[in-house]
Amino acid sequence: MKQQWVLAKPDDPDFVCALEDVLDVYQRPRDPLRPLVTLDEASKQLVADVTPPAPMQPGRPTRQDYEYERRGTANLFMLFAPLEGWRHVKVTDRRTIVDFAHVLRDLSDVHFPGAEKIVLVMDNLNTHKLSTLYRAFPPQEARRLLERFEVHHTPKHASWLNMAECELSVLGRQCLARRMDSQELLTTEVAAWQEPRNATQVRVDWQFRTPDARIKLKRLYPTLAPAN
Repeated sequence: MKQQWVLAKPDDPDFVCALEDVLDVYQRPRDPLRPLVTLDEASKQLVADVTPPAPMQPGRPTRQDYEYERRGTANLFMLFAPLEGWRHVKVTDRRTIVDFAHVLRDLSDVHFPGAEKIVLVMDNLNTHKLSTLYRAFPPQEARRLLERFEVHHTPKHASWLNMAECELSVLGRQCLARRMDSQELLTTEVAAWQEPRNATQVRVDWQFRTPDARIKLKRLYPTLAPAN
């Protein structure tokens, strides 16, 4: 008789399923007709100097006063295609459902119009759903866009699986770690950052795979035991 098994930890399978799903997607070979794109977002506080910084001089770096003036925040949507060596950052006032829907339309119709299907990896943020397309566009347009995507969500509390988050980290270190006083300046600086990275097709060499997860994250997998 075939042995039956039960789950000793019934709250873990959803996490493991999403984990291995994303890792398997990352191991697919590059297919120009089905590009892999990862999506994430971050916010940037806009601040201005109250006292102009003292300029750099020989033997002395630029001096900046600690006091600053708040000028609101801006949102950055990161689109990153790791196998293509391509990224695009869209700066918006907010990160509403409508903003997200327009980012998806840009991804479909502007950035990858010739793709048969876009394989999209993103986290479980409440706005990261294809159903949001119906909040921004007429039903026919929303359905057309929805059918352009194959979506894979990272597990909850595991956003480190999203390669777009890695690219946002690079953006933060190389471009955003200083004061910017306007959304216009932020947009200009982000564009200047992404252009050379796209020109040299900087990619991610992802090494963490499903067999590695089953070893290094063994504690997160359900423990199986024979059924009585």
